[in-house]
Amino acid sequence: MRRAALPLLLAAAAAAPLPGAAQQKVALQGLLGNRALLIVDGGAPRAVAPGDTHQGVRVVSTGDDQAVLEFGGRRHVLRVGEAPASVGAAAPGSGGNQRVVLTAGAGGHFMPEGRINGRPVVFMLDTGATSVAMGAAQAERLGIDYRAGPPLALQTANGTVTGWRVRLGSLHLGDVELHDVDAVVMPATMSFVLLGNSVLSRFSMQRDGARMVLERRY
Repeated sequence: MRRAALPLLLAAAAAAPLPGAAQQKVALQGLLGNRALLIVDGGAPRAVAPGDTHQGVRVVSTGDDQAVLEFGGRRHVLRVGEAPASVGAAAPGSGGNQRVVLTAGAGGHFMPEGRINGRPVVFMLDTGATSVAMGAAQAERLGIDYRAGPPLALQTANGTVTGWRVRLGSLHLGDVELHDVDAVVMPATMSFVLLGNSVLSRFSMQRDGARMVLERRY
């Protein structure tokens, strides 16, 4: 009896996900041909073809606006625009939703997931940017009537372009919610939203290697 049961026990253990796998965060940022543009654990976006694996996430297939992925010992169907839980979260003992802990991706960039006006986005921290900045297509997806905002001249690598200044009703970073945030919309295609000083100035920042802690000041 015991000898017969042993192989079954080993098979069940092999099929179970690893203890840390449930903590993995995967988002589908878009599709490039048949490749899925994945963001794993807040890292930089990576285009992955069906059959290939990136940081333990295997792309099974892609089609329309979705991708079938395998990670954490399970198969998942993700759609473009859907986002998992944010990589930043309030820390125990922080006194409420006042603290966000971020981890840098493979390229050294901090790219947390969040929400603008209740809709999912991927941010990239940029301490050199004056405000939150996004492309026109991204603003339209978020339901922002940016053309109603005052125009302004923006300096880019390709010269001066006309952008628009807007106010964001709400912005979520981790579990922290901010209101009435300054932002600009640029006539460019961007796969992420720059998180500039109109948000970062509301936090004190402490970096220790690949880890950054944002503590809300006001």
